[in-house]
Amino acid sequence: MSDEDLEAAVEQFVAGAESAFDEYEKGYADADATLRLVRSHLDDLEEELD
Repeated sequence: MSDEDLEAAVEQFVAGAESAFDEYEKGYADADATLRLVRSHLDDLEEELD
């Protein structure tokens, strides 16, 4: 994986995690749903790294 690919994967994870937290803070999702979504984004990042 190139540095550019790694950077893009990390940026995508951060954007997804921030979006999930924003939805939680606005009351659109509960804590469990937010954690599942963040976990999903983390799983995607881990796949990219492998």
